[in-house]
This record gives sequence, structure tokens and C-alpha cells, in this order.
Amino acid sequence: MTDTFDFVVVGGGSGGCTVAGRLSEDPQTSVALLDAGGKNDNWVVTTPFALALMVTGSINNWAFNTVPQAGLNGRIGYQPRGKGLGGSSAINAMVYIRGHRSDYDQWASLGNAGWSFSDVLPYFKRAENNADFDGEYHGKGGPLAVNKLRTENPVQQIFLQAAQEGQFRIREDFNAEEHEGLGIYQVTQKNGERWSAARAYIHPHMNSRANLRVETTAQATRILFEGKRAVGVEYRQGKEFKQLRARREVIVASGAFQTPQLLMLSGVGDSAALGKHGIASVHHLPGVGQNLQDHPDFVFGYLSDNPNFNGLSLKALPRLLRGIRQYRRERRGPMTSNFAECGGFLKTRPDLEVPDVQLHFGMALTDDHGRKRHKGTGFSLHVCQLRPKSRGQVALASADPFAPPLIDPNFLGHPDDLETMVGGYKIAKRLLDTPALRALQKQDMFTAGVRTDDDIRKLLRERVDTVYHPVGTARMGVGDPMAVVDPRLKVYGMEGLRIVDASVMPTLIGGNTNAPTIMIGEKAADMIKAEMRAG
Repeated sequence: MTDTFDFVVVGGGSGGCTVAGRLSEDPQTSVALLDAGGKNDNWVVTTPFALALMVTGSINNWAFNTVPQAGLNGRIGYQPRGKGLGGSSAINAMVYIRGHRSDYDQWASLGNAGWSFSDVLPYFKRAENNADFDGEYHGKGGPLAVNKLRTENPVQQIFLQAAQEGQFRIREDFNAEEHEGLGIYQVTQKNGERWSAARAYIHPHMNSRANLRVETTAQATRILFEGKRAVGVEYRQGKEFKQLRARREVIVASGAFQTPQLLMLSGVGDSAALGKHGIASVHHLPGVGQNLQDHPDFVFGYLSDNPNFNGLSLKALPRLLRGIRQYRRERRGPMTSNFAECGGFLKTRPDLEVPDVQLHFGMALTDDHGRKRHKGTGFSLHVCQLRPKSRGQVALASADPFAPPLIDPNFLGHPDDLETMVGGYKIAKRLLDTPALRALQKQDMFTAGVRTDDDIRKLLRERVDTVYHPVGTARMGVGDPMAVVDPRLKVYGMEGLRIVDASVMPTLIGGNTNAPTIMIGEKAADMIKAEMRAG
């Protein structure tokens, strides 16, 4: 077994799996993929309902915390991130959303040629195998399975009834020309099973492509440089420290938190900040770890007697057992639930050009990401702000590669974000106050007694946290002193070093970030192949 490859990809998440899978399609191109976690090919990952076991704790999950958040009364937030092949696509709610076309057109307007919506749409389509929709906005035959939910939960129809009662537009497809409105989400599932990026791009080829080597339980500790050129990666596997060498490129795809962490541990970042940890500077790049953006999220929660919700209840146990039997027989029913089955995109003000908040309607009562349990069954309604103005950062806690980074999303740090969230609270409450959803509510768990805007602001600071979409910490840009990569995703000032994950997004897209990260992986592979042909 050689320890030298054309490409070494660090991180087996949505970006890393995609770029490694696509590059290894050519048998003449050798690729090594490293991930700190496991293969993620067992029932805990493939059963959608089991996400509840992963998001709340350390199973396939880095389970990071933030630093105290000034905008949230000094609270420490929670940041679950997928660990193992598939990354966060192996633990997420599987919602298939691309964001609004204006998000990508904005990237292009910042000087990032090739990243407008018309430029990236072909890569979304190339990735996609959509069982339900086709036409100019959808793909067939790609590795990423996209389907309608198979839960057959009647609450979905109640949600749509409430949307009509509230005079909200009904939207069947959130990934077409427009996405304003409410509806039922499509999910990255196939035959009722989770279809992670690993399942799409890596698992089918691990034993059949001689040019693809996948190392799991292999945590990268630093990038190896010769001068300004990346030539390999050091990693720990078990108790051993090992190295893989890269003839062409090291591709970092460790996500919005760990990509900047690895760069800084390797001497690429703000040289003064690195010096404080005794790390010698390889290249001064002050934007590394800056520009962190995430969707702030507030959750309404209700107990309910409706038998189609989940929770800690003896009454719910027979439904759960029936659901397990049905799932084993048919791969249908409650076990296929992604919990966030319904939702959509709304405007808090009619003068806005695009929706500025997103809803996720959950089939269980959720408190503190499911880590605080309540007796009984119920439901949740999340409302998140799509394009916050607050900017945070990721920094090193120490030079120890096994110490988690310091994560500061700076939630509600910009005063406009709080006011947008007030508007989001009100529009979500308008939906909750419809007769259809009123009839489901047995007890309001978090918002009883909230009357005024000041009451809402106080509650938001007490309860807002992430909805799991951090991006931007190695942002793409042109003529920007804080940009980390160019539009070809190459790290400025370095050779043989590229970044392929959500950290390159210059701005946060208006929606869930898994599908856009897979798109970035598809586009990166295409650019690399074109460069190899030209070279």
C-alpha cells in the first residue's frame, strides 16, 4: 500500500466525500480520504428516526460547545457536528434545500466568477437523483437520492391546512423558481433510509476502486508543507501518528469549525494569533477562522394528545413498536421521519425581495436540541433567520490538535438580527394560532405569557441557539484581504492546498446547507479535473 496519492482529502463530510468520490472516478487518479470518525454504515445512521440518538450526544457527533454568547445572556450554545463518513449528512434532519438563487448571484457579485445560480445549478442537478420532481431545476441519476417522505403522517395535512387558514402560500417544491411558502420537505433518503454523502459518493466504491483509500478513525493533526507548498497530512490513528503524502493537492474538507482549526494548527492564519500558541507561521492569512455565520433559531414547543407525535409517553410506546415492525417490513412509517417534516420560507415584511426566515415543523417536543426531556408527546416549530448580519469567529484554544476549537457564532450580536427574529417569532405565532394547529396544542411549554415585543426579545435572548448551519470561516473572495480562498477554492499564498466545504461560503445561504456543500464538492471536482486536463 502506497502512502503517496495524487490527492489527500481531509474530512469525510459532505464536501470531502463528494470531491473524493468524483476524483476517484478516474482510475488513473489516486485519492486518499481521511476522517476522524467511523464508517457510519450501520443502522443508527441509516434509520432516519435514530438521528435523535446522534444529535443529542456523542454518537457520530463532535458535540461542540460555543463560547459564552453575549447576545444570548452569556449562555453557552451547543454545536453538533457529524463525525465519521458523511459528516453532518450522517446525523442531520436530511432536509433537501438549495437556498435562493439570489444567494449565489450575490457570491458572483462579490467577484467570485463561476458561482452565480446559473453556474451552480448544473452541479446541484448532477448530484441529484430526484424520485419526484424533474424539469429544468432537477436531476435524475445522480448519486444523491432525494425523495418525498414515507412517514404517511396525517399531521402533514394538518400543517398544510393551517398554512391555508393563515393565508400562507402552499409550496410543493422548494427547489424550483421560487421557494416562498409552506409545505412538506423533500429529504435525502432512499427506500426510507438516510442517504448521506458517504452513502452517495464513498460507500459504494470503498472496496471496488483500487485508487481510493479511505482511512477512518484517522484524525488529522497538521498539514505538511515544503515552503509554501502542501505536500501531505499528518494524522493520528489509534495511538500511532502517521503521514500521507500528496503529489498534487491536499484538499481540506473538515467543515466550518475544523477546517480553520487545522489550517491554524498548521501555521496558516493570523500570524500574531498563532504566535500566542507557539505555532510558527507558514503563511499570514488573517481571514482564517473569521466570518463565521450561522442561522439563529428559536423553537416553540407544545405538548399534544395527537397520537402521531413522538415523545416520552407510555401511550406512545405501542405506536413506536408498530413503527419499528413496519420499518423492518416496508421501510415506511414513523421510523422514516426526519422529525422536521414540514416547513418553508416566509417574509417578515412584505417589502422584502426574498424570504428572510425559515420554519421547521417537528414531530416531537424539542428543548435544548432534545437534551432536555419532558414527559408526554408533542411538537415543535422552529423559526430561524436566514441571512443574519452578525459575524463570529473560530479560534484555537491551544496548539493541541485534539482540543476543540473556540467557537463564537456571535448570535444576535448585530441589533438588526434580534429585530428580524422578533418578526420571525410573530409570523410563526400567526401560523400556530390557526385553528388547525391550535387544536393540536395541549400545553404551551415556552411562550405562555409572552405579550409584548420586549417580552419576545427577552425570550429570544433566553432560548435562541443554532439550527446547525455554520459556514464562512475560510471564505471565498477576490480583492478581499480577509478572503482565504479564490473562486477555484485554492488557498491564497499557498500551493497544492484547496478547501472544499461550507467554510468557503462568503455568505450564508437562505436555507439548509447540506445540499449546497455537496454542490461545492461537485464543482470543485469539476474544476480540478479541468485543471488536470489542461496541465
